[in-house]
Amino acid sequence: MTDPQIVLTERVQQALARAFGSEHAAADPLIRPSQFADFQANVAMSLAKRLRRAPREVAEAIRAELADFPGEVEVSGPGFLNITLGDSWIESEARQMLADPRLGVAPITPAQTVVIDYSAPNAAKEMHVGHLRTTIVGDSLARLHEHLGNTVIRQNHLGDWGTPFGMLIEHLLDIGEETAVAQLEAGMGTEFYQAARAKFDGDEAFKLRARVRVTTLQSGDPATMRLWHVFMDATLRYFNKVYRLLGVTLTDDDIAGESMYNTMLEKTCEDLETSGAAVISEGALCVFPPGFTGSDDKPLPLIIRKSDGGYGYASTDMAAIRYRVHDLKADRILYVVGSEQALHFKMVFAAAKMAGWLPDTVSAEHVQIGMMLGKDGRRFKTRSGESVKLMDLLQEAIDRAAAAISDRGYDEGTQKEIAHAVGMGAVKYADLSVSHNSEYVLDFDRMLAFTGNTAPYLQYAQARIRSIFRRGGVDPATATAPIVLGQPAERALALQLLGFGSVLEQTTEASEPHRLCAFIYATATAFTDFFEQCPVLKEGVDPETRASRLALCALTLRVLETGLDLLGVPVPERM
Repeated sequence: MTDPQIVLTERVQQALARAFGSEHAAADPLIRPSQFADFQANVAMSLAKRLRRAPREVAEAIRAELADFPGEVEVSGPGFLNITLGDSWIESEARQMLADPRLGVAPITPAQTVVIDYSAPNAAKEMHVGHLRTTIVGDSLARLHEHLGNTVIRQNHLGDWGTPFGMLIEHLLDIGEETAVAQLEAGMGTEFYQAARAKFDGDEAFKLRARVRVTTLQSGDPATMRLWHVFMDATLRYFNKVYRLLGVTLTDDDIAGESMYNTMLEKTCEDLETSGAAVISEGALCVFPPGFTGSDDKPLPLIIRKSDGGYGYASTDMAAIRYRVHDLKADRILYVVGSEQALHFKMVFAAAKMAGWLPDTVSAEHVQIGMMLGKDGRRFKTRSGESVKLMDLLQEAIDRAAAAISDRGYDEGTQKEIAHAVGMGAVKYADLSVSHNSEYVLDFDRMLAFTGNTAPYLQYAQARIRSIFRRGGVDPATATAPIVLGQPAERALALQLLGFGSVLEQTTEASEPHRLCAFIYATATAFTDFFEQCPVLKEGVDPETRASRLALCALTLRVLETGLDLLGVPVPERM
């Protein structure tokens, strides 16, 4: 099974070579969906200037070389090629797709090792809405790469090390381990941090103790390390509650926090300085990647080691990129991190290339994540101006979803299950359906609507298909009859479904989940038209038509469920 647009691209390129010579075989046929046919090829318009011929004449020459095409090709206007595929070809491809356990999605060859850095909350603070987008987008990309056959290594780069842990451990000792663990497990990390910070700023004795504790932590003192583990274990138990609620695939095995690279930092600095990639500037060890200048037009430094001997984010990120290339054998590294870090990562990647740690054979990419806004168009915060706790936001989504389906007559257990799926699906899809580097407004009313490009609309579409099979007493897995296209809505749905494999490849290559969202929404819309115009179980529908339409329903169901699963959106059987 092959995507129609890919087939057409190959056929038109072959026609170009036959009509005008092999040097034109690689030209982009500029094939796009059309309102006048299935697709339109505009290559004649761009090629005409090079050939010094009229566009319509070029288009006619291309059409003449498409005599064996499985459909119709017409020249219109000044030189557009309107292409309509034959029903028999669409039927044949849809049947093959239905029979294929992978829905015609071929694994990537050769497979790659893809390292994906995402979520990365700060262990010293509460998970807030700022971590939501990186977690959702990163998890979707991990699912997509695995589905296409790549080896995915998830890296949850926790903020779990550094000078703040001196005061955090001392505060833990002050209030007692039991009390501290209870607070951290309850998601009160921000309150815990604020209390420690207040004492650090207002109590000189506490400040001294905290600074001494930083020294013992960095030296690996066993007693201090035990307290650090108490703090981290309690924090991770809370993070895992959030991850389970969201339904993301991160586990403790994926944790690769700042602490992991602590022992590598000295060697990182030594190697950079020895190679000449880093130099001492004003007491600090810096890399000056070419092309980066400050507001004073002076070269901008990437500070690897501070003048006081301390390390910062750049130190850890340089150690991490070398580890991921050298030890994890990454072919591709995706950093799913906020857009505000764009300059930092450009400099890190450039510095890693200077050091020879990032070869041309490895791709390092910053998947920039835009800010979440409130309805007022400003950064999403509470009324008091604080960051909204992620757990509170997720629970509100579930509560609102429960209210939206409260009148549907489900028992308490079923309603709870559906509310969770709808609430989490709504939050995740609202994020994924917009470009990841853009800002978007968190609007519960819009994201929980059962109409429009929302998760509830898509979840309802697949639930409606399942209800057809329940009413017909048919297992979707047994609906394998030949697909025969008799109505325009049937044909439009089948043609839409054939693009599934291609859109998965495009989405994964570009790291843009919103492309898959757009495809799934278009599929659900095409199914709605089919459902309204083509009865499946209605009395009077002949057995062959009924069987064909059930097969088309089964294919649509699998595409919707697979697509939503790759986005991480749950699919309840009933709505």
